[in-house]
Amino acid sequence: MLPGSVLPGELAYGSLVAALGSDTDAVVKELEVYASPEAPPDYTLDLEVGGVLRDADQRGWERFHLVGYSGGGAAALAFAARHSERLASLALLEPAWAGRWDLSSPEQALWREYDRLETLPSDQFMRTFMRLAVKPGVELPPPPPGDPPPWMAKRPGGIRAFMKTFRTYELDRDALARFDRPVYFALGGLSNPDQYGAIATRLSRVFPDFELEVFDERHHFDPPHRIEPERLADSLRALWRRAERREPPP
Repeated sequence: MLPGSVLPGELAYGSLVAALGSDTDAVVKELEVYASPEAPPDYTLDLEVGGVLRDADQRGWERFHLVGYSGGGAAALAFAARHSERLASLALLEPAWAGRWDLSSPEQALWREYDRLETLPSDQFMRTFMRLAVKPGVELPPPPPGDPPPWMAKRPGGIRAFMKTFRTYELDRDALARFDRPVYFALGGLSNPDQYGAIATRLSRVFPDFELEVFDERHHFDPPHRIEPERLADSLRALWRRAERREPPP
């Protein structure tokens, strides 16, 4: 399980891991972009792909199920494109990015808005970044009380590193189209449709076995893996059972 670019993995996935129970060998892997004090200047999604491959090899996993949220979802797509033979299934929880092909006009306009974040000071960066990810009028969660935790200092730099690689990374559409294992996509009904809805639509035209589930009351910053972990756990179990039996999509 790969987290997004804001919360560390344990905070992001703790409720989901608990909901899955002890009979699931769920491993939460932190993003490589935060492995050093500052994001590597030459960072690309290939660093995350290499990290997943290394960890899987260390565990002796020839084939495994991969779950990715937000930036981790983009990394999961990159992994599927480069190492599809290692995956039994792919679960995407609102990936932040899914290649640069077939972008709609609203999606292109939204990415221009993300580019403008580069000019903002850090104290405005995070709130504006969050605002872009949800529908207009959606109330964002307030900042937690007290001083920010130490890991928060790395987040603006990590997010900028993701956005930089999104501008140039070549996600192989043809390789994804050859991915014949089940793909599950969880979409929040209150998330920005010009980003996450558009990504779901584009990927539904690429993956031959694609399942979309909409969580009507959720958005990118109160996602199902934290707010509705039991429901998402049921969906993931169903995905994994179907992958094992190679059943057609529902």
